[in-house]
Amino acid sequence: MSFDFNAYLNRIGIAKPETTLAGLSELQQAQLSAIPFENINPLLGLLPDLETVALMDKIIAKRRGGYCFELNSLFGHALDELRFAYRPILARVRMGRSEGGPRLHLAFIVEAEGEPWLVDVGFGGPSHYRPLRLNTEQEQIQDHNRFRLRREADSGETVLERLQDDGWFALYSFDLSRVQRCDLEAANLVCTTWDQSLLSQNLLVCRNTCAGWVQLFNTRFSQFIGGEQISTAVEGASHLQALLNEQFDIEIDDNQLVLLANRLALAGH
Repeated sequence: MSFDFNAYLNRIGIAKPETTLAGLSELQQAQLSAIPFENINPLLGLLPDLETVALMDKIIAKRRGGYCFELNSLFGHALDELRFAYRPILARVRMGRSEGGPRLHLAFIVEAEGEPWLVDVGFGGPSHYRPLRLNTEQEQIQDHNRFRLRREADSGETVLERLQDDGWFALYSFDLSRVQRCDLEAANLVCTTWDQSLLSQNLLVCRNTCAGWVQLFNTRFSQFIGGEQISTAVEGASHLQALLNEQFDIEIDDNQLVLLANRLALAGH
């Protein structure tokens, strides 16, 4: 099965956008709002399938989410349909550290209105939800959030940072090295099987909503609204299932729920 653009648009709840910066922004925001980041399969030891048929079945037909290689691969098909010029990049996740680890995060540089923009629908954290202009180090404001892309001389990388109360927080860094399909397959395998990979050892589910950012990290559910964080503990498998359904629009079968609850050492129903 090839990529079904109409089914994709129905899944994210918009009509076909224009091949403009405004259309690109609409597309990015719509996918982030409709399709959650989730690593349930990697946490259960299931290698995500990056083939188009698998992405359409899991994310579109079964209305699941995915992690960066799945979500951005799906988004890439939409960029193709709209005839955007773009290139994939592989980034090093930093999350506040001075340097990142292996290149295990997929994002895109997309051309729009004669300029390159950083676009990403697959980062498991509170990152940008509209395109960021690449060729500037000035702050870029998105609602109540401030981002910047800082050139780092020592590493030769560009660092994506988000302003927090205590200063600039590094999310990830990247360069413009050519990315091949084999690079994605290798990074996908490492993310799923390497015991030092965050996503092979921890549950992470995230979604942009009209009210704010929601996140489930292992057994803690958090809502980020207006700059404030409200967190609660997950109280058993049934509570986990309710959170997945109500907050992230994810449905998993009973067998997957049991496996996931056991992995998280949660009590039964």
